[in-house]
Amino acid sequence: QLQNKILILTICAAGIGGTFQYGYNISIINAPASYIQMFMNTTWLERMGVPLESNVILLLWSFTVSAYPLGGLTGAVVAGPMAIMLGRKMSLLLNNVFVIIAATLSGFSRMAKSFEMIMLSRFFTGVNAGVSMNIQPMYLAESAPKKLRGAVALTSASFTALGLVLGQIVGLRELLGGEESWPFLLASNVVPALIQLTALPWFPESPRYLLIDRGDKESCISALQKLRGTSDLSAELEEMLAEQAAVKGQRAKNPWELFQNPALRWQLASIVVLSSAMQLCGNDSMYFYAAYVFQEAGIPQDKIPYVVIGTGSCELITSVTCNMIIDYAGRRPLLLGGYIFMAGWAIVFMVALSQQTQISWMPYLSMACIFAYILSFGIGPAGVTGVLPTEVFDQMSRPAAYMICGSLLWFNLFLVGTAFPFIVKSLAHFCYIPFLVVCVCTALYVWFFLPETKGKSFLEISEEFRKRNFKTKTRAGFYKGPEEIKTTTL
Repeated sequence: QLQNKILILTICAAGIGGTFQYGYNISIINAPASYIQMFMNTTWLERMGVPLESNVILLLWSFTVSAYPLGGLTGAVVAGPMAIMLGRKMSLLLNNVFVIIAATLSGFSRMAKSFEMIMLSRFFTGVNAGVSMNIQPMYLAESAPKKLRGAVALTSASFTALGLVLGQIVGLRELLGGEESWPFLLASNVVPALIQLTALPWFPESPRYLLIDRGDKESCISALQKLRGTSDLSAELEEMLAEQAAVKGQRAKNPWELFQNPALRWQLASIVVLSSAMQLCGNDSMYFYAAYVFQEAGIPQDKIPYVVIGTGSCELITSVTCNMIIDYAGRRPLLLGGYIFMAGWAIVFMVALSQQTQISWMPYLSMACIFAYILSFGIGPAGVTGVLPTEVFDQMSRPAAYMICGSLLWFNLFLVGTAFPFIVKSLAHFCYIPFLVVCVCTALYVWFFLPETKGKSFLEISEEFRKRNFKTKTRAGFYKGPEEIKTTTL
């Protein structure tokens, strides 16, 4: 039982300063939006003697908001080299430096009368989230026993959802969301960072990293003993040694090398499709709509923030549920179910929005759709997507795979954030059509091309993909095609 405790505490120590920060920092920026815009205006007025035009304030605000995914993209790119050179645990610890810089900048921004400090702070916060979104699932999945691997890696999604809800709660006007206290709200992300810095050093590094990347068998065994206790480790160690033998003589790969390698074709296609779909499925845009729909449903303006907390709680409840069932239900059914349900709810949501003013009970249906959509996202796509790169790539390709995954995730977050207001403008009530298409296409991809990885060792999964990658070769083996055109002269 003690060992289970150590595994649980490792998960908590990694999560609190890891993906928790991603969710927390996404939601704390919403509450003080109007105050920060006012601050931008008064600061400019003091500097230049003229107030800012409303469209310029909006432009500055959108820069502030988009600094976060831009930082996330930077973090996702540096996460790969960090994981290889420093190790998984050390990277997570070092990653807290970015948050401490960010909290210092935003905490003193009002005192320094500088809104540029807020923008810079959001960038550093993004870098922290980008690194942790990549390294935390990798660290946990490599440390977990095979039968619990899905559930352990999936806790990353639960911590994101927990961060989201806590950010919404702390951002309430009664706590730190008031006009006087917003710099403290933006700087409050330093607390989880300090908790991680004191807790994580007590727990072991990823045993797989120690053995396969570092070739340090003694440290690997000692890390395994800490995590598993006295139970027989020979089978697990044998599996890791087989994995080590399979990648012997190889070095850690770069992202572009994955694209050139025919043996990784389907693995790469799978994570590209699923990582893109996670942001392009419209879940985050539901939060954008939430306040408007709740207002239409007749909920008083000052009560809306409390109802919005309900939407965040939905995601938290489902990701915890998903945690409990992933190693029984498997990865495929959860992904399939999630995207199919989301496609269904998107249709109902668009119909409800278009009839909002005609039929009195339609706003309540729209409200139900928001909750149902977020629940469907939380039960599958939210968590399973982060687990897959660990399972379908070997030790040498894994950091590079997470770099590709993370870069796509952040780029698409930026894309949706920028494009969504325009989509709403042009498509009005039918703004969910692009998201509906993404959900349907992703469900079809999962159904036809994604194998189940539940309960299999990393080598078994690699073998399954190897068959898939080279199956097409034998069929198309008759036509070799022109080898090389030596010259273009006739």
